[in-house]
Amino acid sequence: MTTLGTPLSPSATRVMLLGSGELGKEVLIALQRLGVETIAVDRYENAPGQQVAHHARTIVMSDPAQLQALIEVEKPQLVVPEIEAIATPMLQQLEDAGTVRVIPTARAARLTMDREGIRRLAAETLGVPTSPYKFCDSLAELQAAIDGGIGYPCIVKPVMSSSGKGQSKIDGPADVQKAWDYAMAGGRVSHGRVIVEGFIDFDYEITLLTVRAKEAGGAVHTRFCEPIGHVQVSGDYVESWQPHPMAPAALQKAQQIAEAVTADLGGQGLFGVELFVKGDQVWFSEVSPRPHDTGMVTMATQWQNEFELHARAILGLPVDTTLKSPGASAVIYGGVDAQGIAFDGVAEALQVPGVDLRLFGKPESFVKRRMGVALAHAADVETARVNAKEAASRVKPRQA
Repeated sequence: MTTLGTPLSPSATRVMLLGSGELGKEVLIALQRLGVETIAVDRYENAPGQQVAHHARTIVMSDPAQLQALIEVEKPQLVVPEIEAIATPMLQQLEDAGTVRVIPTARAARLTMDREGIRRLAAETLGVPTSPYKFCDSLAELQAAIDGGIGYPCIVKPVMSSSGKGQSKIDGPADVQKAWDYAMAGGRVSHGRVIVEGFIDFDYEITLLTVRAKEAGGAVHTRFCEPIGHVQVSGDYVESWQPHPMAPAALQKAQQIAEAVTADLGGQGLFGVELFVKGDQVWFSEVSPRPHDTGMVTMATQWQNEFELHARAILGLPVDTTLKSPGASAVIYGGVDAQGIAFDGVAEALQVPGVDLRLFGKPESFVKRRMGVALAHAADVETARVNAKEAASRVKPRQA
């Protein structure tokens, strides 16, 4: 039986999030609704999650000494990585010593923090279908990999980045230098190393939210949310919808791939598994051992959204992945480079039928920084997509 304490008391169940952006903020809220005491950690002050947590801490999370010192002082029962730029070898040491439990496991956090670890696991260890790929440490190696079989068009990504940062498509030789420079600027920690992938002529790509959670008997079982379709621009999600229609054979293959990868990673929690689909063929792309940006749509579509599913799963509680309604999400960008911006058009956006908004509260805006999201539920996905995009377009960020 899972026992939960009372926040800010000796019985408290304490959970530390490493990374407190918009996704972490929703996880923190879900945890607090279950009476969990929360500690929000980020690299900058007043991150969205820090604004709602019981405790806010600001450190360089990729610094092993800073990370170890904070965990030893705060003494959380669970540490939940929410971003990639974390000193995962230190987390492994602390987990091995029995100091803390890492979600889903320290090994999973280490493997998935960069694209190399998870791609080699999927393709080389598990034998899961993926696009052809090479890892490159220089511009010359990148060109050689393309010329040696990857070919054009291809996709280049830093081995470690988030939300599509540093990702670009190469259509011919003239794009190689630009893609390399963009990847170097977009990588979070492991500068100087990229993955180049052969381009798959897919029909669509999905996120399959996969949950490893305990059932009544105490055993961990895998459950799947309905597939989420999404549109990405330069690797960055701009809209998503659920459910995305799939042929039964393709859905079965997608679930088999997702279960194989997440079972190997182990632990409990929600995973965002990204897949390419063409007809009945399915290829593994990436996995995040945490809520996924495209999964924000579940705040409009599911009885338990992805953040609630993650919170319940990591606490050892049962979950429900049932769809409530078709729906969609559309990103609201900052539009300006400024601090403490204001948002016009909020009332006008909320006049669109079935719409809700999330404004993340990020203290600094950039032109292409995600500052909010419009959510819409409707009788069908097509209507929801139209309404979500319309609502997002009505929100006008500006300098205050």
